[in-house]
Amino acid sequence: MIKVSDNAREQVAKLLAEDHKGKDAFVRVGVKGGGCSGLMYNLEFDNQLSEQDKVFEDNGVKVVVDKKSFLYLVGTELDYSGGLNGKGFVFVNPNANRTCGCGESFSL
Repeated sequence: MIKVSDNAREQVAKLLAEDHKGKDAFVRVGVKGGGCSGLMYNLEFDNQLSEQDKVFEDNGVKVVVDKKSFLYLVGTELDYSGGLNGKGFVFVNPNANRTCGCGESFSL
């Protein structure tokens, strides 16, 4: 399961209201190769499900993850950090052994 913090929930709701994917839009979270640590997080709004997707809802946010990415993301929390030094969306991944300074990539 992917957890969603209160800060992330508020930001997702705000961005979904501005997005034009429709009322059925959800947050798609994935992992792909790249970045300085080997794997990168991918976060986007989508409204199309595939047979390979796992669907979760936490804190009022529908989150969809493909089966391959899910193996890397089990137990991850999606958070949002704002303010002067804010980074935007942040992944708190208990499976990551190492993350880069910007927090956008990780390794296992």
